[in-house]
Amino acid sequence: MPATKDRIIDSSAELFRRQGYAGTGIKQILAAANAPFGSLYHFFPGGKEQLGAETIRTSGQLYLELFATIAAQAPDVPSAVGAFFSGAAHTLAQTDYADACPIATVALEVASTNEPLRQASADVFDSWIAGATQYFATAGIPRRRARELALSMLCLLEGAFVFCRAMRSTEPLEIAGASAVAAVREALESVAAGSPN
Repeated sequence: MPATKDRIIDSSAELFRRQGYAGTGIKQILAAANAPFGSLYHFFPGGKEQLGAETIRTSGQLYLELFATIAAQAPDVPSAVGAFFSGAAHTLAQTDYADACPIATVALEVASTNEPLRQASADVFDSWIAGATQYFATAGIPRRRARELALSMLCLLEGAFVFCRAMRSTEPLEIAGASAVAAVREALESVAAGSPN
């Protein structure tokens, strides 16, 4: 991907996280990316909508890779889940509650009004669910339960972002993270005890 295209996508992701899709203008994106106006339609002939969809997919992949990195460094599965929530809380606090998840921010805003962006968001969420499901299943949790844990963890994470931003507190992420860790630990203990769940 050319450097200018990278900068446009990176700037879009940051602005979407902070202001949403509708609240972010093309001129603002290009100014933040230090890119000429013509570059938008050169790289994104479909305009802002195509840029939005590509930004969602690119950001989604980066977050999936971030989780994989955290998981690889953690001593065990519950620690990985806890570290992911802790890292999210730290980032949110460090950015004065501005930098949450760009995918969720855009999805909440356009899911009923823009099908290409809704589909891009759904594709990202599906990839996260699949990735987390595989991670939990690899740890020995039955696949159906692993998928339930993946969905629950992601719902806790995204819901906590909303509360944290509104309340200007990381408490919701801390509590959501503790709940996710407890659920994963319980599932692993069930496996160790030979329970079918």
